[in-house]
Amino acid sequence: MTKTELLPSPVPRAEDRPGPARRALRVLAILACVPYVSLKIAWVAGSEIGIPAGSVLLENPRTMAIANSVTVLADILVVVLALLLTQPWGRRVPGWLLALPMWAATGLLAPIMTGYPAQLAVALLGGDERAAAPAEPFLHSWVFAVVYGGFILQGLSLGTLFVLYARDRWGRLWRGRLDGPSARVSGPGVRTAAPAAAVLALFPLALHVRWLFGSTAGLSPRQIAERDADFTVLEFQQIVFLVVAVAFTLFLVLRRPAPLKVRTVLALAWTGSGAVGCWGAYLSLVALMPETDPAKQVTTLVQLSYAGEMITGFLLAACLAVVLRRRSAEA
Repeated sequence: MTKTELLPSPVPRAEDRPGPARRALRVLAILACVPYVSLKIAWVAGSEIGIPAGSVLLENPRTMAIANSVTVLADILVVVLALLLTQPWGRRVPGWLLALPMWAATGLLAPIMTGYPAQLAVALLGGDERAAAPAEPFLHSWVFAVVYGGFILQGLSLGTLFVLYARDRWGRLWRGRLDGPSARVSGPGVRTAAPAAAVLALFPLALHVRWLFGSTAGLSPRQIAERDADFTVLEFQQIVFLVVAVAFTLFLVLRRPAPLKVRTVLALAWTGSGAVGCWGAYLSLVALMPETDPAKQVTTLVQLSYAGEMITGFLLAACLAVVLRRRSAEA
């Protein structure tokens, strides 16, 4: 029996070196990290730049220093990925070692790239004068613009580099339509796991729909007090990502609707599952942080919603990995 690799690595050649466009995108991705990393380093060093008096960020300096240090390392990963995607040696990296952080980066950045502009648009249209900023002191408004603007540039540049890299290295894996000749590669395990994830997603989906339409069941007093246009935008966005993640993963696994292109379905399933799984995991970790104010404590129902999203996203991602591995074997 021959051993098949999930995503085989071609030998890099001199002509594989990046052209001017890719080099420009690499520089943009790296420069986009500078504002965020600079602020985080300043905060770790004890600076309060951008933090108003009375902010909750000043309540536990040691915890925030640790959290800021971790997020600096996460943003440094963006620099590593930008280099990997534009260097010949990047072709020798095992597929899974690149796919996992890129899936996480996609999942964490995509909701910011869509949610923050939507919040600003609502604010400009007069939906809520507090849009894009929390009700109580947290950060000065310019910090949100600088940091989220940097995240959006990171997402656009890094995402474009990954698409170009993936097209060159693995483009054959998503050619054609869902009913193409190499479509029968999902297997019974995936055909069971994907519907199971869809059923699991119904719980957080139902909660988000209820909260979107005005229910306060399960929300903390702080969340209830901060229900505004921002809250509505984020709830609607979470519903969309849940539906997209589940629907397009099922399309890929079940090969229906047949006329859809594999690359379109895969891209949406990849982005949706990443947004649901990674933000569910991140918010689950945040909810575990100690909180002495009962009004700010995350309720059990909300924590279960985060956990449901995390498990749903990870399970859907596992389905994508199996499908890609089997398509690779057939290719």
